Amino acid sequence: MIKPYLYVDKTKGKGRGVFTKERIPAGTRIETSPVLVLSYDDTEIVDKTKLHNYIFLWGVRETRSCIALGFCSIYNHSYDPNCIYEMDFDEETMSIITRREIKKGEELQINYNGDPSDSAPVWFDVRKK
Repeated sequence: MIKPYLYVDKTKGKGRGVFTKERIPAGTRIETSPVLVLSYDDTEIVDKTKLHNYIFLWGVRETRSCIALGFCSIYNHSYDPNCIYEMDFDEETMSIITRREIKKGEELQINYNGDPSDSAPVWFDVRKK
């Protein structure tokens, strides 16, 4: 399920990102998408490819990874994200939920560290607006 008002577009300095055509209230589940779960061995292989930038660690111990379908792998990183993501290990899905009201035309972003307040470095240089 992806809300129909979401769309992918170019975003300055980051390639592509996910945006909205409408205002979205805080606490709205805007996407729930299936994931393809990769084994530890497959994760090691994928980590050596361009796909590394699009996978998420998976499982309670994060020993596997997943490729999220839908738009999940296109949301850009922010240390002040307007969305969070939730993983359902049993259903093998990821959901994106707004943390605050989102304005029409605004880019939707998540913190790649999982916790919206986690300011630990990520594997690339974060570009400021």
